[in-house]
Amino acid sequence: MVVELISVGTEILLGNIVNTNAAYLSKQCADLGLSCFYQSVVGDNDGRLSEAVRTGLSRADIVIFTGGLGPTQDDLTKETVAEVMNKRLIMDEDSKDHLIAYFDKRGIELTVNNWKQAMVPEGSKVLINENGTAPGIIMEDNGKVAILLPGPPNELIPMFENQVKPYLLQKTDGVLHSVTVKLCGMGESKVETMIEDLINQQSNPTIATYAKTGEVHIRITAKEADANKAKQLIKPLLKEVKKRFGTHVYTTDEQVTLEQAVVDLLMDKGFTLTTAESCTGGMIAARLTDVPGVSEIYKTGFVTYANKSKKRELGVKKKTLKGHGAVSPQVAFEMAKGALEKTKAQVSLSVTGIAGPGGGSDEKPVGLVYIGCNVCGKIVTEKYNFNGNRAKVRESTVVAALTLLRKCVMEFKDTE
Repeated sequence: MVVELISVGTEILLGNIVNTNAAYLSKQCADLGLSCFYQSVVGDNDGRLSEAVRTGLSRADIVIFTGGLGPTQDDLTKETVAEVMNKRLIMDEDSKDHLIAYFDKRGIELTVNNWKQAMVPEGSKVLINENGTAPGIIMEDNGKVAILLPGPPNELIPMFENQVKPYLLQKTDGVLHSVTVKLCGMGESKVETMIEDLINQQSNPTIATYAKTGEVHIRITAKEADANKAKQLIKPLLKEVKKRFGTHVYTTDEQVTLEQAVVDLLMDKGFTLTTAESCTGGMIAARLTDVPGVSEIYKTGFVTYANKSKKRELGVKKKTLKGHGAVSPQVAFEMAKGALEKTKAQVSLSVTGIAGPGGGSDEKPVGLVYIGCNVCGKIVTEKYNFNGNRAKVRESTVVAALTLLRKCVMEFKDTE
């Protein structure tokens, strides 16, 4: 079956909010085996919205609308879709009772315009909103389905998970199940070359690569009658992919990030960590401290942007800075050495480089970065040349640093 997504709201068109609902619903529909060929955003205008409704219903079996279900005059989705589908609005007593209870519980006055949210298209299925005031709606007519969902993600997501997904499962002849193999330390072109035969032979399951900053993700997707059969179909191909890439695979869990994998590895080894950053200005520390529970292994972080702070905080020698410059393998080495000695951690990570846009030279161009990793006194430094603007260089540096850290910790264990 074909599904189309229509997001309603002038604030999306103006860029005042990011349309995360469309991304969420796209993935959910794909996982359910629904094909999505069109997505659109329309403002709070009944004429343009009517046109979008007619167009969507003409080319899709199911149209999912998000937003425009509020109590104000510019919330037009329900009224417009009902008009196009020739449904009159009637008062839904359950929705009315929900509104009364919702406002009473919070001690807020229920104004007259709120009753608008309890009006639903005749013959429709009403979806309970446990987290807000606007109910969702499912309307069926002549083989076409319109699903209306509230805009706030904290209302939309649970409503979709608990009420819309079971409904859609009854409409599909199969489900999609995907596994994402996440790799670090390899480029997309090399990854694709290593699985080119698998790509050329694909049917069901399918396999595709996706480039991320400093990472490559391989998505394996199977379609079957149910999720368990799809999972079984994926297993042989997943095993082969993991075999080919070995330790470059840091997870097959969609929710696990590189920093999460690094933190888990350090916890598994019983190692504590200290970071010493120059050009990234604390970005590595920020990524690491996004991980719940990282306080068990992360001791402290140094941001030594100036040469004076490198000397004072990390013990980088004056002659090293003068002889080799702040952006050098020697300074990365001494930063990693000093950070470990000062904090008594088992692992330290250091970065120094030229993020740009200025400060580069023929000898040391913008994008030149040195990263050091110290595992129990064994120090490795690596040289990198990144392309892009300042933000891209810094982001690439963070991912490369986490990748080097992971590699060094894994290899240290192997050599002991």
